[in-house]
Amino acid sequence: MKPGFLDKLLARIDRIDPAEARQLLDRLVREKGFLEQVFEALHEGVIVLDDDGEISFINGAACRFFGIDPETAVGTLLTARIPGLDWASLVESKMVVSRDLEIFYPDNRFLNFYLSPIRHEHSPNAAFGWVMLVRDLTTTRAEAEQTLESERLNALTLLAAGVAHEIGNPLNSLDIHLQLMARKLRKLPPGDRAPLEENLTTARNEIKRLDTILRQFLQAIRPTTPNRERCDLPKVLSDAVKLLEPELAARGVAVELSLASDFPLMEVDAGQFQQVFYNLLRNAFQAIGGDKGVIRVQAKANDFEATFTIEDNGTGIPPEQMGSLFEPYRTTKQSGTGLGLLIVRRVVREHGGEIEIQSEPGSGTRVLIHLPRGPRPVRLLETPPNIIDID
Repeated sequence: MKPGFLDKLLARIDRIDPAEARQLLDRLVREKGFLEQVFEALHEGVIVLDDDGEISFINGAACRFFGIDPETAVGTLLTARIPGLDWASLVESKMVVSRDLEIFYPDNRFLNFYLSPIRHEHSPNAAFGWVMLVRDLTTTRAEAEQTLESERLNALTLLAAGVAHEIGNPLNSLDIHLQLMARKLRKLPPGDRAPLEENLTTARNEIKRLDTILRQFLQAIRPTTPNRERCDLPKVLSDAVKLLEPELAARGVAVELSLASDFPLMEVDAGQFQQVFYNLLRNAFQAIGGDKGVIRVQAKANDFEATFTIEDNGTGIPPEQMGSLFEPYRTTKQSGTGLGLLIVRRVVREHGGEIEIQSEPGSGTRVLIHLPRGPRPVRLLETPPNIIDID
């Protein structure tokens, strides 16, 4: 740091008694080591800089945040280590600065840094250095997003109760009256009956469509308790493929199955997961346009989790739509309700898992479902050969 206490001390070193100077230097070394240990113990990043933005000290947390080598960082400019920072604009006001930033290397993180000037004791308006404190907000942001999503789903649940009452009952009443009308139409002459029956069929189909949307909406957001039983999930996945075989054949879409033969039985709701796989497979073949469509389905497991992958070679998902895939009524299909993925994620999360979607326009889409296998069983280790048991 310049000009620092050590610089002043060295400038007057010839006027200080050698014994006193040695004591002062020993004290400085001890205090420096103590402060470095304190800074290294912090989870927050600490960077000390001079007025030009040159690094004088950086602790381990800051090095991990930004992927900086601590051995070569001291003496280099901060802007050379963290590209994208405009040092001149940050220190222009000579005041405390607090900013958020997103970094992508070495990990994608959301950080907040607090930049505070170090001022002269006798010149409070002049800064001869800066301290930057860096906090990791990644987990906090994720928790805030989960809280917001939970509040949104709670609001939708309350809305669902009103929808079920205000729309469900009138739909049932309309369906009953249309059935009565159908009975009376049978008494009319065939010439008069045909156009009326056509209109009646259209009305009944629309009522069925509204009833389907209502049921999917309630199923998507209404809290449910999975009926867990030990089941063979790869078989459930195969059954979902068989249900869609006529549509897949009509579209000329091939399905490549790669299901691990040693896949373990899992405690899940088989009915709910059949719907999960059915929805994802339908999304996959609907995203494929033209011939030579392929859907690759994989199921594998390790000691910790089971992973299911459904991948297509379809049109892919534009980047601007990736952030809203799980929002209700967001769909790119003319006949879609926009509730399928919301239902899928709710079922997966109720089983303690998570869904991951990877996609690029023109390169298809890959959906991965990660499910925990539960607590890992105890495994006894063999006694190393160089250890002798003593009774």
